Amino acid sequence: MDPVDDLLRTIRLEGGGVSIEELTPPRRLTGDAPLTLLSPLQGVTELTDGVVRVGETAIVRGAFTARSHEHSVLLVGAYNVRGAVAHRLLDILPPMLVLPDSDDCTATRDFLASQSASCATGQQVVLDRLLEWLLVCTLRAWFDQQPAAPVGWHDETLGPVLRAMHAAPGRPWTLAALADTAGVSRTTLAERFVKVVGKPPLTYLKDWRMTLAADLLAESTSTVAAVAHQVGYADAFGFSAAFKRFHGVSPTECRTGCRS
Repeated sequence: MDPVDDLLRTIRLEGGGVSIEELTPPRRLTGDAPLTLLSPLQGVTELTDGVVRVGETAIVRGAFTARSHEHSVLLVGAYNVRGAVAHRLLDILPPMLVLPDSDDCTATRDFLASQSASCATGQQVVLDRLLEWLLVCTLRAWFDQQPAAPVGWHDETLGPVLRAMHAAPGRPWTLAALADTAGVSRTTLAERFVKVVGKPPLTYLKDWRMTLAADLLAESTSTVAAVAHQVGYADAFGFSAAFKRFHGVSPTECRTGCRS
């Protein structure tokens, strides 16, 4: 399993805001969604951290201000990030990224713009799915330009280990089993993991399990014991204790709070 796939798979939109905005001086556009996609259909738009032009798409993390010195038309899609894994995506992204549109992204962007004012039955679902794809399309292109993102993914030793942990987080991994996956000694793996990733392999695994568990609790009706088993814990008691140490709340409290 590719860790980037894990991150992009969390992009789920329900009732997101999609609009076509006209910017004519002195009008300014502001927003504060966790992620906002902005794609000019006409003119040049100045954002807080840079400029985006026709044929480009910007993704902005957090608050922003947009303005133009000429009449500009801007496709805007606001995305409210939900889930612990999705927040890992926010931690990786810069405050603003701008990328040229690929053929796939351009076609989706143009169709999304054409559908934004429609009142057809089920239109919100159509807009949500189109915006999801445009976000994934743009972010995938950005990740392709980041040879070191996520950290360790391209490392000859760590790559197989990271893929194995992400593909099967519930497996009873030991340091010895992970070292066998990498084809190195336990000491070599541990030292390399700390040097590249910044934490030992089993600590990384625990963090990933707890992140997944928070989303499973929020997004499913599985029992705490079932979630514990999915992320590699033999019993609910040990899982609940580890979960509270990591998140500061119990699994039950997290289920209620994350859903709200």
